[in-house]
Amino acid sequence: MTLLSAEAINVTRGPHRIHAELVPGPGAPVVLMHGFPDNLHLYDHLLPHLVGRAPVVRFDFLGWGRSDKPAGYPYTATNQIGDVAAVIDAVSALWGTQKVILVAHDASGPPAIEWALANPGRVQRLVLLNTYYNRTAGLKRPPAIALYSTPLLRNAARAAARRWPGLDRRMFTWQVGKFIQDPAIRGPFVAELYEQFDAARPAFWRLNEDLIGTVIRGTRRVGLLRNFTPPVRIVFGAKDRYLTPRVARRFAELFPNSDLHLLPDAGHYVQVDEPRRVADLLLASGYGN
Repeated sequence: MTLLSAEAINVTRGPHRIHAELVPGPGAPVVLMHGFPDNLHLYDHLLPHLVGRAPVVRFDFLGWGRSDKPAGYPYTATNQIGDVAAVIDAVSALWGTQKVILVAHDASGPPAIEWALANPGRVQRLVLLNTYYNRTAGLKRPPAIALYSTPLLRNAARAAARRWPGLDRRMFTWQVGKFIQDPAIRGPFVAELYEQFDAARPAFWRLNEDLIGTVIRGTRRVGLLRNFTPPVRIVFGAKDRYLTPRVARRFAELFPNSDLHLLPDAGHYVQVDEPRRVADLLLASGYGN
């Protein structure tokens, strides 16, 4: 799939514009969400396997990609819930449907889960791809994320990034490169993501400041997951060293109507490593498929 086959969706949040794209298809819309430090291009390899099978929506959170990047904006996981709501409301108005298949990856897990908890009647299925919500065994921050999310240390890291942009790029390439298994894909894909990262750095830094607090809030609310009745599909790359299979298994224990799929040859970017398998799992009905 190319961007030429996608239709732009008009999504606003107050005075700000969220860049969103829709590829038409039958059934409930699949809403794809990115984490950090990436953007909607995270799903470039997955989209060809979904086209014609379902309507597919992907978007850049405010501060990322081609969405607006207002200065001084509160880029937090809690505030991102409003981005999710704005996109889903726009899709529902355009497509005439209330239910969506909500797909979260990495840092979009907390806002996606919170929106789903508040709107269970609008969720046909919640799909979790190598993501997190609460403090749990097996959950580790990647080194670059730990660098920017640890108090005091993050101030030095920001200063170094401003002074030595080449060092910043090498750090990005090293860390994000570890998320992709195939070296033939790794180089050009990481370079493409970095092209849009410089402008998104304020959102990246602010979301990292918010990371530990986000996990603490999720830990306090984790009991709510046991009362969430829509189907939940957990699809994790088993080679992820940070959001590990233990995190995936814990999600499966917490959600009452869940099924778990660990893909042995995939890592953190499971949708890049195993796009065909992930696409099939996003759309498969029932459990154990």
